[in-house]
Amino acid sequence: MNDQTDPLPLAGRRALVTGASSGIGRATARALAGAGASVHLVARREERLAELAEELGGDATFTAADVRDAGGVSTLFEGQAFDLVVANAGLSRGVAPLHEGDSDDWAEMIDTNVKGVLHTVRAALPALRAAGQGDLVLLGSVAGRQVYPGGNVYNASKHAVRAIYEALRLDEFGSGIRFTTVDPGLVETEFSLVRLGDQNAADSVYEGMTPLTPEDVADAIRYAVTRPPHVNIGEIVLWPTEQASTRDVHRSGH
Repeated sequence: MNDQTDPLPLAGRRALVTGASSGIGRATARALAGAGASVHLVARREERLAELAEELGGDATFTAADVRDAGGVSTLFEGQAFDLVVANAGLSRGVAPLHEGDSDDWAEMIDTNVKGVLHTVRAALPALRAAGQGDLVLLGSVAGRQVYPGGNVYNASKHAVRAIYEALRLDEFGSGIRFTTVDPGLVETEFSLVRLGDQNAADSVYEGMTPLTPEDVADAIRYAVTRPPHVNIGEIVLWPTEQASTRDVHRSGH
């Protein structure tokens, strides 16, 4: 139903959000719950999930799980019929050129950003297919559209998410399921801190410009999943106004 006419356009729907303990995932969980959905929160940090579930109230639930664990992800969906799934969990490690990269960092990015999405999609699809409707949202990135120095493996992982999205549209053609990829530019979250391992370095990523907020991205997701059933918002690209590409950012004083 269109949320222009319904104050709770997601009432009666059951949503699952991965990576819900912080950033875009947390903001998305709040946005979906605010639109009336029953939300199940998934991430590794149980304490944060418990706090968010308490904040959301109602019938919000949570499970501490790692999307890299295929069996654990599959268990999340057993006996459940989620009709709105947001595969948000993801991260980046380091900005070294490829020949200086750390293979453990590569494995973590690929296992989380690619395999984690695959695990979530595979577990979500049976119920969506059985219902003949529903939404599956993948959190991509402009890094999956444009590469940049030091991006290498992270770029590759987000290009893979885009390829998974495009393949799903073909594989599930006629199923009634709507697929959406949401690809933001710079968003101020824990992302840069996790990637760089230093708060000052993380802060410098957003210095002199106004980045997107997690709520901006969550608002785009809410918009996509509250369109009328015959409308599929397939691809959303969000840039900060001051960001022209993955490499070009206008910063005040520069």
